[in-house]
Order: sequence, then structure tokens, then C-alpha cells
Amino acid sequence: MTATSDLRLPARTDDGLATDRGPRAEGPPARPAGLDAGSPARTASPGGGAAGPASGEGEERYDIVGVGFGPSNMALAAACSEDPGAQHAVFFDAAEGPSWHEGMLLPDAGLQVSFAKDLVTFRNPTSSLSFLNFLVERGRIHDFFNRGSSAPLRVEFFAYLRWAAERLAEYVRYRHRVTAVQPQRSGETITGYRVTVEGPEGVSTVLARHVVVAAGLQPNVPEGLPEDERVLHTSRYLHRVEGLGEVRSAVVLGGGQSAAEVALDLRSRFPDARVHLVHSRFGIVPADSTPFANRIFDNTSIDRLYEAPEEVRERLGRIHANTNNSVVHESTIQALYDAWYADSWAGRERIVFHDASRIAGVEPSEDGLDVAVRNDLDGDVEHLRSDVLALGTGYRPLDLRALLGEDADLLARDAEGRVVAERDYSVRWQAPAEGRLVAVGITQHQHGVSATLLSNIALRAGEILASLTGERAGAAR
Repeated sequence: MTATSDLRLPARTDDGLATDRGPRAEGPPARPAGLDAGSPARTASPGGGAAGPASGEGEERYDIVGVGFGPSNMALAAACSEDPGAQHAVFFDAAEGPSWHEGMLLPDAGLQVSFAKDLVTFRNPTSSLSFLNFLVERGRIHDFFNRGSSAPLRVEFFAYLRWAAERLAEYVRYRHRVTAVQPQRSGETITGYRVTVEGPEGVSTVLARHVVVAAGLQPNVPEGLPEDERVLHTSRYLHRVEGLGEVRSAVVLGGGQSAAEVALDLRSRFPDARVHLVHSRFGIVPADSTPFANRIFDNTSIDRLYEAPEEVRERLGRIHANTNNSVVHESTIQALYDAWYADSWAGRERIVFHDASRIAGVEPSEDGLDVAVRNDLDGDVEHLRSDVLALGTGYRPLDLRALLGEDADLLARDAEGRVVAERDYSVRWQAPAEGRLVAVGITQHQHGVSATLLSNIALRAGEILASLTGERAGAAR
């Protein structure tokens, strides 16, 4: 049997997927990005969009190059479009088009944040790119507010992102993957970056004064699991579930929002299946969405956390992790219990909760998966025959070494080996740097739990742009 390490459910970071990531998360699963050498040169737009190559030079030059075009960099593009300074910016994304958590766009699943925490509203409440304006243009503003919830459906928010992406199309090149970011120097000073991209017409490079990496979080898959089509991360759930065929038994690993939603969907989708939900806690833990706890997402709180001693940040991070990480919205917990209760009344056991448990091993065969589940309370190991193992095991931040290569050794790091960043999310180099490399989603240890979340993207984008242009951010704090 393939052994796995004793799995402890990792933190989730994504409010788009309800309170477990992320989508408060930034885009969840990894959103790789890139560019293409054969793409035609672009001319600068009145809003500061993609600019063509400098006169007499073969490489295109930009003030800002963005890696990825998920919500964070979309918010930055929106800020650029409304900046009178008209920054020359371009964003490269490997996807075919707008992409955001398609693997978990369950029809009735909702966000756990207000519609006002969209791409622009907290930075510029009058922006035409707001969620409210999207509702007006779609003729749905009355229906939305009559529903009685300020939180959009997940599919609805994705429709909003597609709508906004269409209006920001001049800034983005899809089907272009960034493969390398190389610091450029004048003497010892980093003055900018050469960005290598792969696109439909080949490989090329562009030059950037500043680079903003917001390529999303990467699915966290525990080591030791077999590579088998029946083992899938929840980020790919809807892409894979249709091809599973008949499911009589399913195992879902995780104690967060995605795991809970997948367990409920499997129960509904396969009426004859038994779903085993394996998690390491005694009970499913609800998200803390109370007003005082939610202040940890405020911009002023980010300022205070960033300036605080490291041990204080770590302590508060542990205390308030239940605002987002490995927790489940109360309505989903109630739905789980109601489903279990209805089945038990009917004399059926269709959702089985394995509390204080973890997977000890997985052995694939032609007949299915043999999943060994060990209970930490008594040490007993139960073997479950399963047609599918769904991993609601969260996400991990992008390792900048994937883009920087050996240049990643020049990044300043703390005692734990984590990249050190400034308040504006730009990484700190062990050398003078005039050109900045901004990394969104990897600095939770400095900026707090909101570093990867939708909750702060509008203000964060405004701060980043203001910092890169040397201006003071004018945003609601």
C-alpha cells in the first residue's frame, strides 16, 4: 500500500470558494501565465494599456508586466485603466481566457464575502468596473438585492470576472505563459527585468521596469499518494467527476469548505453512493465571520500586522486562522448535518464522518482504491474500498524559484526561509533595487491572512500601483 505522511489539513486561502480559500483565495489553483514572441506590437491606449516596442529596439518595454490575470492582477489592471498617469502595462496568462475556480463552480455555492469586495469598489466606489455596475448592465440588480444576501453566487462572481476581463482586454494576452523572470542590473543595482514568455507563435522576451507576480495558489497534494485518475484535488472536481462513471463509494479528505461541498455534491450526484468524509478534527469547524474578527482583513489591520513583532504576527495568525483556513460556513455545516440526519431517519448511512482521522495509505487496483484511514483517538485503521478519492487539502503559495531560477538565491529571507517583502508586497533583494518584483499571495507571514484573499484586492491593487508610480494611494482605508 502506498503510504502517506500523517496528513494535517493545510490552510486554505481563498474567499471565492467560501471561507476556506481560497477562493477567499486568489485564484486557486495555480494560474500560470506567459507571453508570446510572435504577438503583434500593441500601441498604448488612452487608459495606459499595452505599449508597443520602444523605437529602434526589438524587445517590447513596459512600466509594469503582470504574471497571471486572476482577480489580483485584474484589480491592478483596473487601477491602471483609471490612472491618469497612464502606465504602460501588460499581463500574461497561460489560460485560454478568463479562468477562476472552474473546478468548484457548483451551481448553488456562494462566496463568503460581500459583493462590494470586488475588483474596484473599496479603491474607487464610482468605478464602472464594479460588481454593482455588472448587475445593472445584466438587468439583475433588483433580483440580487431581493435575494437578501450581499454575497454573490460563485458562478455569478465568475460571470462578473469575465465581464470585467472583456473591458480590460487591452491589457491582457491569454495563451502566453511566463517561464522566467530575470533581474537586469546596472552595476549592483537591479534596474528592471527581462521576462521570457511562451505563446502560440513561439518564445520571446519583454523588458519591464517592474513585475507583479499574481499567478495564483497551487493545489496542495499530499506526498505519497498514487498517480491515479481516481485521485483528484477538489480544484479539478467538476472537470473530473463527470468521467468517473458509476460511483458506489467515495472518500473525501479535508475539513474545509471545499471538502464539505464536494461531499454534499457526491451524495446528491450519486444517489446510491456512500461518501466518507475524513478530517483531522473532532468536529467540522465553522468559519468565524463575526464583525470584530473580520477586522483582521481591514487595510489598517494589515499596516499594524506588518509593523508588529514577528512573534505577535504568528500568534495572531494562529488565533484568527479560523476566519478562513480549514473552516466551513455555518450554512454548509447545517446542510451536512441535515443530509446525515435525513439519511439516518430513513435507515441509510450515506455520509460517514471519520473524525480525528487521517489517511494512512492508498492502494489502487482495477476494482477501485483501497484507502486506509487511521483514527487518532484509538489508533484503529479501517480500510475503505472507494471509486474516487477527492482531496480537499488546500493550496500552497507559488515558489518564486519557478520563475527566478538561481536568482531566487538573491532574495532576502527570514529565519524560516520565507521570502521577505516590503509593505507594498515587493520582495526584498540582497542588492539595491530600483525595479521592483511584487509577489502577491506569498507573504501571509508578514501581511496576515488577507494576503491571498479577495477581501482586500481592490485596495491592495491601488497601493501597489501607487508604490510603483511613486504616488500616495488614494483609497478608502
